[in-house]
Amino acid sequence: MRVDQIFAEARTAGTQPVSFEMFPPKGELTLERAREVAGGFAPLAPDFVSVTYSAGGSGNSAATAQIAQMINSEFNISSVAHLTCISLTRETLAEKIIELMDAGIENVLALRGDLPAGMSEAEAEDIAFPYAKDLVPALVDAGFCVGGAAYPEGHLTCDDLPTSVKHLRQKQDAGASFFVTQLFFDNEYFYRFRELADAAGITVPITAGIMPFTSKQQITRMVFTCAASLPAPVIKILARYEDDPASLREAGIEYACRQLEDLAAHGAEGLHVYTMNRADVASAAMQALRR
Repeated sequence: MRVDQIFAEARTAGTQPVSFEMFPPKGELTLERAREVAGGFAPLAPDFVSVTYSAGGSGNSAATAQIAQMINSEFNISSVAHLTCISLTRETLAEKIIELMDAGIENVLALRGDLPAGMSEAEAEDIAFPYAKDLVPALVDAGFCVGGAAYPEGHLTCDDLPTSVKHLRQKQDAGASFFVTQLFFDNEYFYRFRELADAAGITVPITAGIMPFTSKQQITRMVFTCAASLPAPVIKILARYEDDPASLREAGIEYACRQLEDLAAHGAEGLHVYTMNRADVASAAMQALRR
């Protein structure tokens, strides 16, 4: 099913779609292992599962299409294939569109991706698709339901939050019909962002992305790669369980569950869980939301 239809039906029913992310890190998630992960997700009945290129936004895109197809065809779960544009030419985009269509993919999350090694921001302006908004129209014209990324604390390369919201509006105007946010650890950032998006005329659904943290190494990496702020409660958890990895993991998942509950209570249009391919993490999130 198309994601815009999922949100429309949820709006009519007064519910909030809950979705998961699966990632093939550097293309190393085999189809068989992905099938095991999807099998763990299936009993939880997520509204859709998104499949990334890789943890850094590049990698084996063929695996992305194959995994998204498998999730849809074998588990009857709607899937969203990520597609990064920074390295695409018009010819390779046409090939990707055919690949996705042949796999029966209906939904694509259009992303910029990391700049290739040695390429500057100035040089990126001269490529075929320098930004995600430039990729959206071609995907919409091909018949896909297209989503985009949203950044509650602003994009890593953009210090001005209103400018990030302006860029979000440009993606909507280009044809994006839903957004998924970058992870965040303080819901107030999302609520502030939602107000700015409303004021900017963003009318398509914005689903809030939450990543349960399970180790100090993981959260440190996320802070630097995603520019997510650490609120005092998270810092206290890290300090309290610095020498107790099992308790830190439990506390991190619990913290994320409280975030999800609060977002649901405050009317977030959708909830997206960065599962790290862990069914137990996804299950904890679902249990929290079904209390």
